[in-house]
Amino acid sequence: MITLDPQPQAARDHFQALRDRICDEFEAIEREAGGDARFAHIPWDREAPGLTEGEGGGGVRAVMKGRVFEKVGVNVSTVGGEFAPEFAASIHGASNDPRFFATGISLVAHMTNPHVPAVHMNLRFLETTKRWFGGGADLNPPIPYAEDTDAFHARLRAACVPHGPEVYDRYAKWAEDYFFIPHRGVQRGVGGIFFDHLECPDTAAFDRNFALVQGIGEAFLDSFPAIVRRRMGAAFTPDERRAQLIWRGLYAEFNLVYDRGTLFGLKTGGNIDAILMSLPPEAIWE
Repeated sequence: MITLDPQPQAARDHFQALRDRICDEFEAIEREAGGDARFAHIPWDREAPGLTEGEGGGGVRAVMKGRVFEKVGVNVSTVGGEFAPEFAASIHGASNDPRFFATGISLVAHMTNPHVPAVHMNLRFLETTKRWFGGGADLNPPIPYAEDTDAFHARLRAACVPHGPEVYDRYAKWAEDYFFIPHRGVQRGVGGIFFDHLECPDTAAFDRNFALVQGIGEAFLDSFPAIVRRRMGAAFTPDERRAQLIWRGLYAEFNLVYDRGTLFGLKTGGNIDAILMSLPPEAIWE
């Protein structure tokens, strides 16, 4: 069992509560659409060399497949141990000491209706010889609507404003650079925000960065469900469904080749099903 001090405990508790609120909201959308899908909550324990049962932490993988959400995963994990030496060198603050702790929430939703955008959100707190927050959220529509894109970005901007006039623009540019597929030369979606290494050397920095992370979670809850409700009843054609499946291939390519969270999970003995829940349930390549 991992013992936590107040800061990581607060982060973990927040991520778990956020997961529950998101799952409740998504289940409500399914009911509004006439469905009865519910999240299956699947606990898992992390196994790692040299650790006895429970020492490496674990998490809960929440998965739902319904009428509106073709496949959605909302995972929370809290893990610790030591990085492999070759991987430690690539992690902030771990080059001279491979011990680590990480807790976070990771969400990916692939939608049945191609008019409803897919979405990703990840928020995390890590500790090596340093403590920091990272994460982001981005909208991934097969069929983009300016109204949806503007609403999503506006709510993220509002979450960033209390932390400085330049914060949103900096994190939005970071997302533009990060969620890019070099071998295709295209963006993965219509952007959002991305940030990493928001260091917490003292209580004031932790509180400040934690407030930003909390605000991003609230922005997600305020914006994405509204977009889903606006589009989920739209009629779509076989050609639009095919375009959605082709687009999903791009999403899969990014997550398997470039995504930091996928690499981190695979390198630290995470739950394989939870790590790869970001992959769409169905995709095609031409």
